[in-house]
Amino acid sequence: MIFTCEKQKILEGISIVQKAITGKSTMPILEGIYINANNSTLTLIGSDMDVSIQTLVDATVMEEGNIVIDAKMFGEIIRKLPNSTIKIETMENQLIKITCEKSIFDVVYMNTHEFPDLPEINESLKISVNQNILKNMIKGTSFAIAQDETRPILQGILFEVKNKNLNLVALDGYRLAIKNEFLDTDINIEVVIPGKTLNEVSKILEDIDEIVDITFTNNHILFNLKRTKIISRLLEGKFINYKSLLPQEHKLFVNVNRQELQNAIERASLMAKDGNTNLIRLDLRQDNLIITSNSQLGKVREEISIKLQGDEIEIAFNSKYLLDVLKNMEDNEVVMKMTSGISPCVIEENNNQNAKYLVLPVRLMR
Repeated sequence: MIFTCEKQKILEGISIVQKAITGKSTMPILEGIYINANNSTLTLIGSDMDVSIQTLVDATVMEEGNIVIDAKMFGEIIRKLPNSTIKIETMENQLIKITCEKSIFDVVYMNTHEFPDLPEINESLKISVNQNILKNMIKGTSFAIAQDETRPILQGILFEVKNKNLNLVALDGYRLAIKNEFLDTDINIEVVIPGKTLNEVSKILEDIDEIVDITFTNNHILFNLKRTKIISRLLEGKFINYKSLLPQEHKLFVNVNRQELQNAIERASLMAKDGNTNLIRLDLRQDNLIITSNSQLGKVREEISIKLQGDEIEIAFNSKYLLDVLKNMEDNEVVMKMTSGISPCVIEENNNQNAKYLVLPVRLMR
C-alpha cells in the first residue's frame, strides 16, 4: 500500500472515526483505525462493536492495500507533522513508513483480517432529516439521559417517527425532555438509541441545511452523511410511556423572561451547593418570583418579574435540572405550568411548540 494525502484531510478523517474508538474493548484490534486505500480514496473505519464510524478521505493512491494502525499513536503522529503532504507506504516486517517533509516514522501495523466487518444494512427503509435540525434535537434532549446504569433503556434516547412527526425523548426519573419536528414520511418506527452514540453523531453533524439519511434495522441504526457513515446498535427493551408522565391539565401558568430566570437561578445555586440536592425555593406571587436558597454556605434572595395566572404557591427544585432546561431553550419567553408545590412542572417556549420539558419538584420539609 502506498498513498499520499494532505495532512489536514487525513487528520479530519482520523478525528471523525476516533469518536467510535473507546479503548475499552477486550479486542486489541479495536484500538486501531482500519485504513483501506483504493482508487483515489482512503476508507477509514473506527469501531467498538457497539458503534462504528466510516469516513472517506481524498488521496493519491499509488498502490492499493489495507492496514489497521493504533488509533491513538497514529492520530498523535499525524497531528504533530508539518502542514504538508504526507506519504504512507507499507514496508517489510509489519511496518509502515510515514514521511512528511524531513520527518520519517516507521510504525508497526496490524493485519486487517481480525477487524470486524460493518453490519449489513439495507438502506431501503429510511428517513431524511436536515443536519442542523437533528443536531438541535439531540442537543435539546441528551442532557436528560439517565446516568444510572440500573435502567439501561433510560441511557438511550427514544427515536420515534409517528404521524409525520419525528420525536426525540429522554428521561432519567427526575426530568423529561421532548423535541419534535414535522417529517414528511409515512414510516412509523420506534427505536431507542444509546445516548453515547447520539452525542457522537451530534459532534459530526454540521449546522447546515444538508440532509442526513437515517436507516433502521431490528438491531441497528445507520446515519449516512454522504462521506461519513455512523452505525450503532440499538438498545433492547421498551421505552417508558412518556406521554403518561405529562400532566393533562394545570392550575397555574407563569410567563417569565428565560434569560432573567436563568441568571437568577445561576446566582441562587451558588448557595445551593451544600450536598447533592442543589435545592432552591421558588415563591410564586402575582407579579414577581422570589428565589431563595439557604445552606451552611450562606443564603441568597433573588427577585424577578413574572406574569402569574392562578394561585400563589411555593415550590422547590434541584437548580441543576432547571438550568439544564433553560440553557437548551431558545425563545426569550418561557411558560412554566404547574398545579401544586408537589406536582411536576412543565416548561415550554412561549412561541415554539416543538419542545417540552418536565421537571419534578423537591418536596419541602415543613
